[in-house]
Amino acid sequence: MPATLALVPSNTRVTATGDGERFDISSSATRTFLCTLDITQQIEQESLDVSIWVSADGENWGTKPFLMLPQQFYRGRTRLLLDLTMRPEVRFIRARWEVNRWGRVAPTPMFVFSLTLEEVPASQPLAART
Repeated sequence: MPATLALVPSNTRVTATGDGERFDISSSATRTFLCTLDITQQIEQESLDVSIWVSADGENWGTKPFLMLPQQFYRGRTRLLLDLTMRPEVRFIRARWEVNRWGRVAPTPMFVFSLTLEEVPASQPLAART
């Protein structure tokens, strides 16, 4: 498994709610990931909700996200930790985004963003660090 997963590839432009492709994480050594949401473009008076969904079989995703990132309105970077160590049955993950617009000019929301996951390496005991 690569150390970095692009759940939403760089420079992805969205104007409607959608789902990213699924990724098999069964070969992850730590099952712990640093999630980085980067928003590079947006218009005013709109919001972006990004969540991470998990599945044991890659088909059934449940009714609630496993991790919900904070709602975003502007450009910038947000980071959260995704820890699946207590969920050994999870083999697949994917991103889902929802966009909302309440502005007067352009009726369609628009965000350009990415969501990457970097596997957090296993920590070493203090005695091994000397």
